[in-house]
Amino acid sequence: MSRKVINSKQLDMIIEQMVNAVEASKDEIFEIGENSRKEFESLGRELNEVKLEVTQQIQKQDMLEGQVRKARNRLSEVSRQFKNYTEEQIRQAYDHAHELQLELHTTSQKEMQLRNRRNEIERRLLNLEETISKADRLVSQVSVVLNYVTSDLQHVGQMIADASEKREFGFKIMEAQEEERRRLSREIHDGPAQMLANVMMRSDLIDRTYRERGPGEALSEIRALKVMVRSALYEVRRIIYDLRPMALDDLGLVPTLKKYISTIEDYHKGYPRIEFFNLGVEHRLSANLEVAVFRLVQESLTNAIKHAQASSIQVKLEIKPTHITVIVKDDGVGFDTTEKKEKSFGLIGMRERVQLISGELEIQSQPDKGTTVFIKIPLS
Repeated sequence: MSRKVINSKQLDMIIEQMVNAVEASKDEIFEIGENSRKEFESLGRELNEVKLEVTQQIQKQDMLEGQVRKARNRLSEVSRQFKNYTEEQIRQAYDHAHELQLELHTTSQKEMQLRNRRNEIERRLLNLEETISKADRLVSQVSVVLNYVTSDLQHVGQMIADASEKREFGFKIMEAQEEERRRLSREIHDGPAQMLANVMMRSDLIDRTYRERGPGEALSEIRALKVMVRSALYEVRRIIYDLRPMALDDLGLVPTLKKYISTIEDYHKGYPRIEFFNLGVEHRLSANLEVAVFRLVQESLTNAIKHAQASSIQVKLEIKPTHITVIVKDDGVGFDTTEKKEKSFGLIGMRERVQLISGELEIQSQPDKGTTVFIKIPLS
């Protein structure tokens, strides 16, 4: 009996040491990723400045080439008719042409150096981007291992008798959690974070643009900046809606759908036009059912806007005592339902969600004739 206790303590010590080592490695990987991100942003700002300098050098070189041609023509004229010019005038013509030629050569060399610097920065940015991607992937993988090692699966084990089933169930739970975190991290990084980084870089250039190109160019940059900020705000709101629309708990399904559709129309500036019709009696449903219906409408609208290229979309919701009916109809490009569109992850996800709530899903579509999604969900 005592031997079993000792072995248990030794095993706990080994696991603790392993966890500490893995956590230390995870912290180091995360630090590498963060440092790479900081360098990536710094190099991005430097790249914008170098590109601006290259443009300025090209403009200066073009101007100098014109001046050099004029100076050479003047020197040729003085050389042909040297009797009509004093020695001082001849010397001035020669010196002026020589100085311009030297300045043109210097400008050309500087432009070449800037181009080389630009190419070097772009190569480093590609390498850093790959490093950041690898670091994120490794942190995610290490997190899965840590969660599995440190999680308490005792309560799950009481429900699942077989040990292998218990391990598989635990892995599935943690993989799903980690996948959701990775998806959210990727969406924030590729969406608002990237947009805000671009906003920072563009804002750094506005002051220089105002000094070098005047208020007109600076105003154009500010307008572009406003568009980027608006896009970042929309992406943040979209991510919040993807996690869970907070208005759903407070207001219910119908007001939340109206607000969501209004947000989409505002972002896309009224195109496509989306009409919402509530045909039934408006009342609260169970929380899970409201979330399910909202997600189905959300996915249908996303497909219509992104893939169908629709100009007009109609959303009809009818809540009856026995069932809920949802119809989403668009005038987009449509598709052949017998072909590979059925393998779309969006459609597969919709079918699985409808099946979980014992509902029915039907999709009617033909090329160039739009798409109509029919959903029927029982309430009893």
